[in-house]
Amino acid sequence: MALKVKYNAPVVLTFSLVCIIVFYLDKWVFTSLIDNNFVLFGRWSPTNPMDYFRLLSNTMGHASQEHIIGNLSIFLLIAPMMEEKYGSRQIAMMILVTAVASGLLHVFFFDHGVLGASGLVFMFIVLSSFADVKKGSIPMTFILVAIFYLGSEVIHSFENDQISQFGHITGGVLGAIFGFIIPDAKSSAEGLV
Repeated sequence: MALKVKYNAPVVLTFSLVCIIVFYLDKWVFTSLIDNNFVLFGRWSPTNPMDYFRLLSNTMGHASQEHIIGNLSIFLLIAPMMEEKYGSRQIAMMILVTAVASGLLHVFFFDHGVLGASGLVFMFIVLSSFADVKKGSIPMTFILVAIFYLGSEVIHSFENDQISQFGHITGGVLGAIFGFIIPDAKSSAEGLV
C-alpha cells in the first residue's frame, strides 16, 4: 500500500510555507525583502497602501533562523489540530483578525518595528486550551495556560529584550476570546442537522 502525503491543514501549511519562502528569499535573493515589506513600524501612514499590507505581512517575516524555527515549530505542532477543530475558514479569519489587531495596537502604542508569527503562536496556544470545552464551563487548561504563558509575558514585558510581549499578550487574549465565542466546526455542523 502506497502512502500519500496529505495537505491536511491548508491554511496553517500555506502560512508556514509563505514564512519559509519569505525568509529564504530575503537571505538568498532579495536582501531587503523582509525589512521593506514584512516589518511593521510604529510610524504608520493611513495613506500608504504598503502599511496596510504590513499589518498582515509582519507575521510572515522573521529576523533569524532561530526566530522562524522557534515560531513555526510551535505553530505547526498546535495550529493544524485547531484547523481540524474549527475549520480552515475560521482559522484563516482568526489569523487575519489577530494579525491586524495586534498590528494596529502596536502602531498605536510603539514606534519600533515588529515582525514574526509569535502573536499568532500565542493565539493558538491559548485557543488550544479550549480543545474540550463544554458549554457553561471554563477549562482548567485555559486557566493554567493563562497563568503560565500570559503571566510570563506580562512579567517579561518590562524587560528591554527586543521581544514583543505585547504582541504575545494580544494574541493570547484573542485566542481566549475565540475559544469562548467561536464554536468548533463539528458542533456547528451538528447544529445544522
